[in-house]
Amino acid sequence: MTDTAAPKTTAPATAAPKTTVSVTINGRAVEAKPGQLLIDACEHSGAFVPHFCYHPRMSPVGMCRQCIVEVEGPRGKALVVSCMTPVAEGQVVSTTSEPAKRAQEGVLELLLANHPLDCPVCDKGGECPLQDQAFSHGPGESRYVEEKRHYEKPIPISDLVYLDRERCILCDRCTRFASEVAGDPLISFTSRGNNTQVMTFPDEPFSSYFSGNTVQICPVGALTASPYRFKARPWDLEQVETTCTTCSVGCRTVVQSSRDEIVRYQGVDVESVNWGWLCDRGRFNFESVNSKNRIGTPLVRKDGSLTETTWASALDAAGRTLRVVINDKGAGAVGIIGGARGTNEDAYAWARFADALGITARDAQLGDGLPAEVFSLPQATIAETCASSTIILLAPDLKEELPVLYLRLRDAAEKRKTRIIEFSSRASGLSDYAWKSIRHEPGDQPRVVSEALASAEIAAQLARGNVTVVVGRGNLAESPEFALLAVGAVMNAKPDTRVLPVVRRGNVRGAATAGLSPSAGGDTNSILAAAAAGKVECIVLLGADPLVDMPDADLARRAFASVKHIIAVDTFVTESARHAEVFLPAAAYAEKVGTTTNCEGRISDIAQKITTAGTARPDWMIAAELALELGTDLGISSYAELHDAMTANVPAFSPAADAKAVRHEGVVAVHPSPVRITATPKAAAPRLSHHFRLLVSRVLYDRATGTAESPSLAPLARDAAVHLHPGDAQRLGVPAGADVRIAANGAAVVLPVVLDDSVARGVAFVPFNQRGSDIRQVIRHDVPVTDAVVEAV
Repeated sequence: MTDTAAPKTTAPATAAPKTTVSVTINGRAVEAKPGQLLIDACEHSGAFVPHFCYHPRMSPVGMCRQCIVEVEGPRGKALVVSCMTPVAEGQVVSTTSEPAKRAQEGVLELLLANHPLDCPVCDKGGECPLQDQAFSHGPGESRYVEEKRHYEKPIPISDLVYLDRERCILCDRCTRFASEVAGDPLISFTSRGNNTQVMTFPDEPFSSYFSGNTVQICPVGALTASPYRFKARPWDLEQVETTCTTCSVGCRTVVQSSRDEIVRYQGVDVESVNWGWLCDRGRFNFESVNSKNRIGTPLVRKDGSLTETTWASALDAAGRTLRVVINDKGAGAVGIIGGARGTNEDAYAWARFADALGITARDAQLGDGLPAEVFSLPQATIAETCASSTIILLAPDLKEELPVLYLRLRDAAEKRKTRIIEFSSRASGLSDYAWKSIRHEPGDQPRVVSEALASAEIAAQLARGNVTVVVGRGNLAESPEFALLAVGAVMNAKPDTRVLPVVRRGNVRGAATAGLSPSAGGDTNSILAAAAAGKVECIVLLGADPLVDMPDADLARRAFASVKHIIAVDTFVTESARHAEVFLPAAAYAEKVGTTTNCEGRISDIAQKITTAGTARPDWMIAAELALELGTDLGISSYAELHDAMTANVPAFSPAADAKAVRHEGVVAVHPSPVRITATPKAAAPRLSHHFRLLVSRVLYDRATGTAESPSLAPLARDAAVHLHPGDAQRLGVPAGADVRIAANGAAVVLPVVLDDSVARGVAFVPFNQRGSDIRQVIRHDVPVTDAVVEAV
């Protein structure tokens, strides 16, 4: 008898768990994500579902009922609202069945019962979802013959937005955006039943910084933007996708033109940056490009005034000036200020120009930003910042300076698991959403941050996961050193901390990366100090206006009074450009091609949509031709050559060599090996008890050229005022609106008082660059903090 070994058996391989949901849509098998809404699953499968209220960036509400589809499940067939119904295993969905079509037709018939038939005069006509779906999914005719409902129209609910209540279909898009996305619930439903309407609150306009978004997402013509009203019809428009350079967030936009004139910007939804949203300043400042004050012809000074001339004469005059100064005094007698207004390629061309002539004094900032070294710290993108467990804000009020970044961080704090720890001298737009909002006096930030991080509660929060520091220049009357020391304190407590540097101007990071960053002693403050001392004899202004936009106004005035020669390259004759002996007109936004770099280091393209004003030229072309006047060939004869040279010679820009990479989402620049801050945190000297520490920061609307030259935005700038805590004002014995004298550093200004309990005690807050008395009179760049005496007049 022979023993036979039992056959070996192997356990069946365990199948990978299924991570999708199988549904059938219009006879086609589709794999959807668990929890995905039916309307999204249909959209991704190519089946269009008509809708009005649904928006992928806002919560679904099922208000319009237009997205009804037929679903067959275990209980049979049923009509469901697809924007409120998640997918389920085995669902059979039909978007075109007879019951679904009848329901969609019925909804449209009801929506049109009171809707005015004014498509020929409606700004939305031609791009109106209601118009399109009435044709594609409507009944074709209406059974209603009664008088339609009438309201007063249009009502200006803000300086920028008009409301036509007759057209409103109560989709709840504008109200949801204002409440959920912007955090400005200034527009809401009023009345009930058939009288329900959208309206603002009494005596409170729709003064949101994001009101233009409600116009863009409105599915009918109920909300219209005053800068675009009756300007063009959609079929007359030509458009290109590009990147907004109003601030350093770098939102993707569409520039639309008619008859070679910009008429509108629209937001483009990109996951990495703006999600389709724009701030009103970035949306409506296209008016400045169309301004009648644009300069399109070169100017030279003759008999004390700037007069028009040819490009050959202007370049010859500029070249002769630079040649004489360099030959007599050396390249150290020339300084270049600005460059953040242009593209990466513009900045690279001017950097090559400076290198060729040996000019080392150059700076793209105006003494109001952060040292370029901040871009060498361990970096985080906007998306990585929003995904962090903890965000530490060492920055200005992002709602005022970088509004769309504010929206992203607000979303992270409100709807995700991110916790924000804010350190500031006054409450900001994000204070209400911060886990901790800690006040400090200017100059005391490093000490306060170090002490806060030592607490057990905050230390435990930092240990939960990734930490990102958002750092910027929160106070223009304070040295930027304190913000960097505070960053160092965070990195000492959490070594793997990453940094998102935020600066105001659009392409500061790109300009600095391209080579317009100061070497030792070559920043804007140093250039102007040398000019005031007679050591710099020629200043080249690249879209910069130090007399208006630099914190230390006294330094700028002394420099401009002493410097012998000024060459301005700009789109407008600004206050600083008025002093130029040669003015070279530059192409503006949407008049040239290039790339730009946002605050996170993302490189994206800028497209040309209209022809330049007059004979204005791109900055890079001006730099190349001016170099030729000086006997130097930069080797640049076309934009393509310039772009290739930039991506080949600047390692950070190498990912932009692929033209496709910089479109839409863009591509993140290559970061250098990260550096660390090792300096010991320190605080400014304590202020005297009767002094106030000055806080000066920017707000969204000011006297910046792009705002001042946009008729719709210029009136939104504030009148200058000083904000004091009510307790401090009471101590001084001054009521709201009373004038006070603010004295510091040997100068004084008089400003009215605004009572503001968001300001820390002992701090005087003054918005920067507003109409009226100029707070810059008392700011000095070489003083760490500004302590002022505030007294009643």
